[in-house]
Amino acid sequence: MTEFTIKEAQHQVDKWIKKYGVRYFSELTNMAILTEEVGEVARIISRKYGEQSFKNKETNKKLADELADVFFVLICLANQTGVDLNDAFEKNMNKKTKRDKVRHKKNEKLKLKKS
Repeated sequence: MTEFTIKEAQHQVDKWIKKYGVRYFSELTNMAILTEEVGEVARIISRKYGEQSFKNKETNKKLADELADVFFVLICLANQTGVDLNDAFEKNMNKKTKRDKVRHKKNEKLKLKKS
């Protein structure tokens, strides 16, 4: 698969839903699914980067696949609620830049640990 824009991703998910998914799940169902998928990401992160260990059947879980599941359901929610994620992301980045352009650089807690 080649690179694509967020707008193209939204269009691609919409086409997939109409071809294979019959219709979108309700917004409430998709919110529950999104929460479940984020939980799967959290499980992998806590085991790979945290102190928890993997259970035998969990070792095949791939972070990239779980993040893609989160992205897919997030796009579903955006599509069915009329949110242009490209526009929303651009506005959100501008908001964060205005609000935080010096805030994090001044945060002594961030200076304690090099990432």
